[in-house]
Amino acid sequence: MYPVNVKIIKIIRETPSTRTFIFDKAFNEAIPGQFVMVWIRGVDEIPMTLSSKNSITVQKVGDATERMFMLEEGDQLGIRGPFGRGFTLPGKDERILLIAGGVGAAPLAPLAEYAASMDICMNTILGARNAEELLFADRFAYCGKLYLTTDDGSAHRCGFVTDVLAETDIMDYDRIYTCGPEMMMKCIFNMLEKENALERTEFSLHRYFKCAIGVCGACCMDREGLRVCKDGPVFNGLQLIDSEFGNYMRGPSGNRKSF
Repeated sequence: MYPVNVKIIKIIRETPSTRTFIFDKAFNEAIPGQFVMVWIRGVDEIPMTLSSKNSITVQKVGDATERMFMLEEGDQLGIRGPFGRGFTLPGKDERILLIAGGVGAAPLAPLAEYAASMDICMNTILGARNAEELLFADRFAYCGKLYLTTDDGSAHRCGFVTDVLAETDIMDYDRIYTCGPEMMMKCIFNMLEKENALERTEFSLHRYFKCAIGVCGACCMDREGLRVCKDGPVFNGLQLIDSEFGNYMRGPSGNRKSF
């Protein structure tokens, strides 16, 4: 529960809006999809998914991440974790599909590399606003077949990951994993629900929380009390039926916010 002090040994500018911070400590027990609480001293503590055993990949979206972008190699952070439920690791004989949007590629890249290490058949659909914002395309391409799409058509196909998914035979895959903007995942949810494929699909969610251990209740998703920090952040598709997913999210005070 107490932060571990880590030193930043390398900072990689992945895209104009994202950077990867590599630590001098590896969290080898972490499962792809789990998260850590990152303490930016004097600013805030925020949840971040691990993009490898010893790194986080950060998009600048608020005060804490803006402060992180000012850090340099040799600076230090406090890390608690790993926490939460990660992705269900696929079996050796399974075929899997990964669907990533934007910085949602961060938790999926370690899963892709795990699958490649086990010689698991894998395809990835990766989307972003434009070519410059495509994240970890090289990591996914190394692990299996990669389909790229950008909102503006500046790289490969113009459109959205859902356009590629609509042309994909879902029955070809034993497991489907997705992470990205929630409205993107909601569209995927709706498509897979019609295909009766939710049971085979896992969604990695992002919600506001502070405790990371299921105490404060700020990240509850439904009337049953599912908590993103404790019961997630990865959920089976069936768990998300009739939940807040894709409908609204909550702010620091627990108030509802529309997307």
